[in-house]
Parts: sequence; C-alpha cells; structure tokens
Amino acid sequence: MIRAEKISKSYGQLQVLKGIDLKVSKGEVISIVGASGAGKTTFLQILGTLSKSDSGRVIINETDYRSLNDKQLARFRNKNIGFVFQFHHLLPEFNAFENVCMPAYIAKMPAEKAEEKAREILGFLNLNDRMDHKPKELSGGEQQRVAVARALINEPAVLLADEPSGNLDSKNKNELHSLFFDLREKFNQTIIIVTHDLDLAKMADRCLTMHDGKIVDEKLKT
Repeated sequence: MIRAEKISKSYGQLQVLKGIDLKVSKGEVISIVGASGAGKTTFLQILGTLSKSDSGRVIINETDYRSLNDKQLARFRNKNIGFVFQFHHLLPEFNAFENVCMPAYIAKMPAEKAEEKAREILGFLNLNDRMDHKPKELSGGEQQRVAVARALINEPAVLLADEPSGNLDSKNKNELHSLFFDLREKFNQTIIIVTHDLDLAKMADRCLTMHDGKIVDEKLKT
C-alpha cells in the first residue's frame, strides 16, 4: 500500500529526517511516537504529499508521486489520501453534511453519489442528527468525527492523522481512538497516526518511535 524509501529532509542546516524507510500494508494501523522535534509531522506531511523530501521516494498504491505535476498531484491527494488534524479545520459557514461533501465535489463525484456517501459515513459515525449543524453548534468530539467523515468521503487509500485527539477530553478521546479501529474493521482502512498519546499508540498494529529524524524502535501489538 505505502512504501517510503530513504526519506531525507532538511531546513537550512537542520536535517529533520535522515533516510527513513517504511512499508505499510493495506488495512494496517500504524502509530508514530517520539519527542517534539523528532520529525514525526514532517514525515507524515511527506507521506501525505503536502511536503517534498530532499531525497528518497514515497510510493502509494504503486504511484511514485514525484512523477506528477502540481495539478495531477492535487488530484492524486484528493482521491488517495485523507487527513485528520489536531484542529479539525471545518469550514464554519457550511454545516456538517456540506463539509463532508466538499472533497467529493472537488473530485467531481456526481452530487447524488457524494451526498449518499456523506449520509452513509455520517450515519456510521453516529452523526445522523447533527448533519444540519454548523461547526460552532457541535461539540469538540462531534467536530472531529465530522473531520474524519470528510477525510473518508473519497475512499482514500490511506488516512493520515496528526495528533487527532490532542484537543479532546477523555471521553471524546477514547471514542475517537476506538473509531479508528472501527474504520479498519468496516472499510479495511489503512491508517497512520502521529500521536503523543501512548494509550492510542499501543492500540496500533505497530508503534514506531522516532528520534532525531530516524525510526529507532518498532513494537508490535501484543
């Protein structure tokens, strides 16, 4: 599903990533942990095509995205990668249903199909009665579930999550953590999560520890 080979990245004289290799299988849930500054978010952004490595390559679904021009890359990202961030980034002027439909409209999915899929996903996430609400009318946990639904609308090859539960209380955090594994069970979704939450990290199939721009440890779920 995903293959990263010898990924390196520097900002000026600071080398943030130092030749990282990673393979991720379809339906696998991977967590990445490490101290601030270890390079976790930079690596996730490169996996998600939001940033380019200085060297190495990332292959997603047999596509090396370095071969794509900007327009092709934007289309590839829209259709193959779903993002969930610590801050949900919902559009405040649109309700939950409209926010979820937006990536599908951008991908030129027929409106009827997009709206049917949005209802299905929102229903799966127990948001049937919140679809007409704008973000400010939703709780933090509901907002993040809407963000997850939006990330899933185009049936992405991989879901990338960067500190997804960082702003949630304990109850909503636990619900979100369970949700990731429900998604794997229902959709065989491949998920990579950067987190400081060790409880979430330990739930993953593999927990990778980054330090000083390298993966220095890997633990399998027991």
